[in-house]
Amino acid sequence: MKTMLHPTRTPEAETRTRILASARRLFAHQGFEGTTTRALARAAGVAEGTLFRHFDNKKAILVEVATQGWVELLTDLLTELSEMGSYKSVSQVIQRRLFHLRENADLMRVCFLEAQFHPELRDRIQEDAIAKMMDVAEAFVETGIERGIYRPMNPRLVAKVFLGIFAISGFSYQTLMEGNPSPEAMKEIADGLADIFLNGVLVKDA
Repeated sequence: MKTMLHPTRTPEAETRTRILASARRLFAHQGFEGTTTRALARAAGVAEGTLFRHFDNKKAILVEVATQGWVELLTDLLTELSEMGSYKSVSQVIQRRLFHLRENADLMRVCFLEAQFHPELRDRIQEDAIAKMMDVAEAFVETGIERGIYRPMNPRLVAKVFLGIFAISGFSYQTLMEGNPSPEAMKEIADGLADIFLNGVLVKDA
């Protein structure tokens, strides 16, 4: 009987993952400038010198945290679009964003706050994730137009609107929600955003 071998993470890979997870949390709550490498090393349970064995400097850690997180979001978006029941099921995607928001809250704080002060971070995010997300969304919209489900429009523009709603539903949790919302409340918000995207706000023939 053959024994199935499962790949295991190396101690070095686990250490790197732990450093990035700690950095995401500390950068989100203390800011990049407010987080020392000593504090980061302590939070990750490693020696300060270990940080610099894995990363050239603290800025490199910030860029890796943001880039890795956006790639995760891109993967989530691809999965959600592929699992949509139909081109009218936008609400499903938005609702899952709301449910997963807490998992990504720290990443969003890091990306949106720190990208304002670090052009290289903003450029990396734009190149590695946002541009790819736009291409994926545009292809999705183009297929919907070709199938006669969406009106003939500029697919790039529609994709931007779609990702804007995606961003609002996933990143502006406190703006949309109050307290600790129930699943029903999150579904209501998702349905409302999807309705605005699919049908607009004007009464037909108004």
